[in-house]
Amino acid sequence: FPNCQQRNPTSRLLKTESGFGSYGPQKPLEDSLQKRELRLMKNREAARECRRKKKEYVSCLENRVAVLEQQNKTLIEELRALKDIYGHKVE
Repeated sequence: FPNCQQRNPTSRLLKTESGFGSYGPQKPLEDSLQKRELRLMKNREAARECRRKKKEYVSCLENRVAVLEQQNKTLIEELRALKDIYGHKVE
């Protein structure tokens, strides 16, 4: 972040005279960097949790599709068998 820091000796003197001291201007910068790091860390954790939940949801949907496909196959076979039984009696 070298481009973000402003090189202005008078502003440093004003801050020193106003009671911030020579290390004062860096403290808010450190705090904002710590807050940013914390925010990024929380965001990474939230994204990780979101991906985990999505993966679980997709897996659940895939299992449901497999079950429904099997039920559909069974019902088609049952329908075919019933058509064979009742189709022959009608004729």
